[in-house]
Amino acid sequence: MSLPNLISIGRLCSAPVIVWLIVTGQLNLAFWVFLLASISDGVDGYVAKRFNRTTVLGGYLDPIADKTLLVSVYITLGQAGYLDLWLVILVVFRDLLIVGGALLFRMLSNSLTMQPLLISKVNTVAQIVLAAIMLAQLGLGLPVEALATIAIYVVAASTLLSGASYITQWSRRAVGLESS
Repeated sequence: MSLPNLISIGRLCSAPVIVWLIVTGQLNLAFWVFLLASISDGVDGYVAKRFNRTTVLGGYLDPIADKTLLVSVYITLGQAGYLDLWLVILVVFRDLLIVGGALLFRMLSNSLTMQPLLISKVNTVAQIVLAAIMLAQLGLGLPVEALATIAIYVVAASTLLSGASYITQWSRRAVGLESS
């Protein structure tokens, strides 16, 4: 088990802890645990690339940890009334679309390589930033309402663009399978 994979597993395990902290009103602590989990996303990628520790497992584990963390936090913040439900639905639907498309492609082609699109990476960063802003506002009392509003629209736009990009990518791959 490589260090980057262990870091991803730690991020994956942080999701239920953060959900519990939000639900129990410990928003200050939720912010700090989320911040640590978010930083770990960059650290595991850096370590994997810098020290040649990339693995096939890590190629799947890292995005699963990201999606689990972000979807859990977004659903919890939405359910608690801290995030608009339309945004939560958009974020969750996009992730379901990506996972569903990947599974469908895997079933049709008997192969699947995990290679995130640039817009998907931008979207992940935007989602992390928005969740951190919301938790900082709620847990630390920081006056970041205007910044939160901007981040909401950035997340919405990047989520739509990312979802459309994946639909386009899966469609092209499917057409390539049918013409083979």
